[in-house]
Amino acid sequence: MQQSLFSDLNELAAFVTLADTGSFSAAGRLLGRDPTAISRRLSAMEARLGVRLAERSTRKVALTEAGRTYLARIRPLLDALQTAGSEASAFADGDPRGHLRITLPGSFGSQWLAPLIVEFLVAHPKVTIEADTSNRFVDMIGEQFDLAIRLGELSDSRLVARKVSERRRLICASPDFIARHPDLQHPQDLANCPCLCYTGRTDPYRWTFVDAQGQRASVTVGGPLASQNAELLVAGGIAGLGVLYTSDWYVGRELASGRLVEVMPHWQPLDRGGLYIVTPAAKGMPSKTRAFSDWMASRLMTPPWAAPFRSEGQER
Repeated sequence: MQQSLFSDLNELAAFVTLADTGSFSAAGRLLGRDPTAISRRLSAMEARLGVRLAERSTRKVALTEAGRTYLARIRPLLDALQTAGSEASAFADGDPRGHLRITLPGSFGSQWLAPLIVEFLVAHPKVTIEADTSNRFVDMIGEQFDLAIRLGELSDSRLVARKVSERRRLICASPDFIARHPDLQHPQDLANCPCLCYTGRTDPYRWTFVDAQGQRASVTVGGPLASQNAELLVAGGIAGLGVLYTSDWYVGRELASGRLVEVMPHWQPLDRGGLYIVTPAAKGMPSKTRAFSDWMASRLMTPPWAAPFRSEGQER
């Protein structure tokens, strides 16, 4: 097999430093290496190239014509590599810059993340963002997404998940509806009560709860409205059509304003979960991704939708 003519970067750097200093001892001092190691590198390069690159004396090293020609070719390449390395390091350690591909839950993104994304871009003008809000399952690695914000429970072990806060499920209704159904104290009381069912759930008509002691209760429900459109169900709840099974972030404003009121807060729906910031890997994360992750985590750690809720008991 033909011997490779290519040197490694350390040999090339040693050759350029030797050419600039004119001696093995001076090159060794600059590189922090023994002068004999520099001499061996030069000899190895000459052996591979089949040509003498420098003439040696006890005090001075002078490049041959072949050495000068070789130096003229490799110096720009080493400078370019150094520049490329500095630019790449800037993505990890410098100001956030570059294009960021993120994926978000659609409704949650529109309600609570959109303002934070805009604020981040204003604060980091060297970053651009492409946001997918399609609610489809995204293969982050295969589709080359930098970051995802996800709700619920996670199962993909290839990903690094940073839990930011809890996602709380609850049931709620309008104050008018509660006034007309004052005896809602136990999940079984929902069996004969109008309920609004989200058909996007696996079993939308079976609601399971747990109390503070860990006791569980399940009930089959039904009512005047079922839909995969959560906004429609919220509108129905505000209008007093029935009890709504939803997430705290979805009705945070309605709970804070009193248009909806939490029902049976001592019984929590069993389906909980969390809010996660997810990345393909933690090591070597670019500064753009780390900055966006930290930005979102700092603002979502205390959920903006978690205003003091007015519970059923507070309304009475």
